[in-house]
Amino acid sequence: MSAGLSTWHRRLAPTAKILLLSALAAAAAATTGPAGPATAATPQPTLVGRAVLPVDTFAEGPAAGNFVVPGPGTVNGVTFPLRSQPVQGFSALIAGRGRGEYLAMPDNGFGGKANSRDFLIRAYYVRPHFKTAAGGTGAVQVGPFISFRDPHHLIGFPIVNEGTPGRLLTGGDIDPESLQRGHHGDLWVGDEFGPWILHFDRSGVLLDPPFALPGGLMSPNNPFLNGQPSTQPNSRGLEGMAITANHKFLYAGLEGATVADTDTSRRYVFEFSTRSRAFTGRVLQYRTEAAGNLVSDMSALDNNRLVVLERDAGSGLNALFRRAYLIDLRSTDPAGFLKKTLLVDLASIPDPGLVSLPAIHPGDVGLGNPFRVTCESVEAVHPIGDGRLVIGCDNNFPNSGRNPGLPDDNEFIVVARRGLPCKG
Repeated sequence: MSAGLSTWHRRLAPTAKILLLSALAAAAAATTGPAGPATAATPQPTLVGRAVLPVDTFAEGPAAGNFVVPGPGTVNGVTFPLRSQPVQGFSALIAGRGRGEYLAMPDNGFGGKANSRDFLIRAYYVRPHFKTAAGGTGAVQVGPFISFRDPHHLIGFPIVNEGTPGRLLTGGDIDPESLQRGHHGDLWVGDEFGPWILHFDRSGVLLDPPFALPGGLMSPNNPFLNGQPSTQPNSRGLEGMAITANHKFLYAGLEGATVADTDTSRRYVFEFSTRSRAFTGRVLQYRTEAAGNLVSDMSALDNNRLVVLERDAGSGLNALFRRAYLIDLRSTDPAGFLKKTLLVDLASIPDPGLVSLPAIHPGDVGLGNPFRVTCESVEAVHPIGDGRLVIGCDNNFPNSGRNPGLPDDNEFIVVARRGLPCKG
């Protein structure tokens, strides 16, 4: 674990004050919004916090991005290679070591296997100082990080750092998209290159060989294809993965449909037992609202109810569909698909307190009332109790969304939604 980049400066606003302000803001917004008037059956969500980590935030480590462009070059205003490891692209978010801290995991780096071979796979402890109606700086403090590695040669194929003592994993080896913590502090990762479930100890050491999905599902990046056609499209692997409150089961969901599936709106969700370290054979079905929509994250409220993020592939003002739904693993429709209840429309979140203003950069879009999540890949959701969700963006470094002329910063928001079942 590396030394932190900085120290914590100030604490978040007291929970009681945030909850009171959330309730008042929700009441003020109760008669507006794209979904129509709020009722007791359909409570109005409200933006109650926002924090931003600048895109040019770096941690210690070797230069990264040497393979993004041939030789030194500039992409969207960012010059490659980078001086060290960028802290960016968060695809997963779980609780940290204490109140107000989170463990945020980037994905494979720069979007591809070939161009991410020098991006080290890590998870960073971060502490957002959310800007709320009660104050707050809106800054994000970055602390120590966990380095994922394979010192015991369990991964089963040659890695980029094959002959090195530390055998640090890179974006040329795996594409981690989802993260959950087990009962003993161990870490479970959903990967897209396999797709696989990967199991690490709390310090980032790989504990088991990759757990391959049932049915022989393999992406084009799977090193065991051996010339056979892939059965899962590129970058459509295990994007979302939840762990039950009792830590007994993981529910790992495919981002996209399988190659063979004629129902292109079907997304399979696989049950995995953390005790037996094996898939149980139970497979559930989730239907997206459009065939091109993606399941981008999942997080459990208890042993049966999950929050699911579903999004389109748009960015900026073209990011039109991104929603959080509630599903219950015990409840399916007559066709066998999980029933969905809309929690939050992330393309239009009421912001009556104008928490999202002022703009950080001239030309920022999607701010004010309503607030819009403009990053292409909103990929992290974490329930924090009291009807609140923390949601984070993968900024797909160095893509643009919030500002058409600038690479995206990393954004975290807190959404309060009255009536959301309590986590427990």
